[in-house]
Amino acid sequence: MSELELQIGRYLEELARAQASPHTLESYGGDLHQFLEYLSPPESEPPPLAGIGVLEIREWLADLYNRQLTAVSIRRKLAAVRSLFRFLSREGIVPMNPARLVRTPKAPKNLPDVMTAEQVNGLIDAVAADKYERPHPARDRAIFEFLYGCGLRVSELVGLNLEDVDRAERWIRVRGKGKKERQVPFATQAAAALDRYLPERGAAPRERAIFLNHRGGRLTARGVGGIVKLYGILVNGDSSVHPHGFRHAYATHLLADGADLRAIQELLGHARLSTTQKYTQVSLTDLMEVYDRAHPKA
Repeated sequence: MSELELQIGRYLEELARAQASPHTLESYGGDLHQFLEYLSPPESEPPPLAGIGVLEIREWLADLYNRQLTAVSIRRKLAAVRSLFRFLSREGIVPMNPARLVRTPKAPKNLPDVMTAEQVNGLIDAVAADKYERPHPARDRAIFEFLYGCGLRVSELVGLNLEDVDRAERWIRVRGKGKKERQVPFATQAAAALDRYLPERGAAPRERAIFLNHRGGRLTARGVGGIVKLYGILVNGDSSVHPHGFRHAYATHLLADGADLRAIQELLGHARLSTTQKYTQVSLTDLMEVYDRAHPKA
């Protein structure tokens, strides 16, 4: 085992001890092992850690560009390498973090595509109608109601446990990015969907997760993505429907109905108001489209 491979393993073990989310462990592990593979040509060992500097990292980034990866993916992979070398520098294994000196690629400022309230409600109503012979229709409806009714990230949805729900006051405790917790209210329809689902939840022994797979274990983010995509195809013939689209819709529809931007920031669990402000841009874009279509001087 090479020195780099050994230290990647140590770093991932440290992340696990720090209780990083399964998504973070999987993502960083995949990115770091791809970095290792790039530095390990066939029948050769990767360079020693002291031999990995700014030039080597820039050459790796150039290879990612040549493979036509998106700027967002490249930024994530560079963040994983930076974090690895920050750990190694802190441990005294390398004298400095060379990845810190490499410029981060600029991410495109694309506005999210947002479903209208009619599209969202039409999809949820179709799920609630239970006409597709799905094995767990009550669970599926509750998933959609909480994605849209609470604006949850899919990782937050699958991380919900029974003790995180206050059914009397209609609040849920959400564990977001960076282990930050917040409380989010849920609406009458989400409460009704949960009341219908919980009696038939069918959990494995000692399983506390709310949303379960067919084996009675915790449903994964990928599993929720597959459920949402399937209904998108069944209802509208649209395979592009994604769980995060309901989070975008939640924020945009709240803003359009007059909700305060800082309140939306708290509900979404955004660390920075600037992240929430992109929904203002979406609303302005919608207004401009209405103006262009309707105003006689447009």
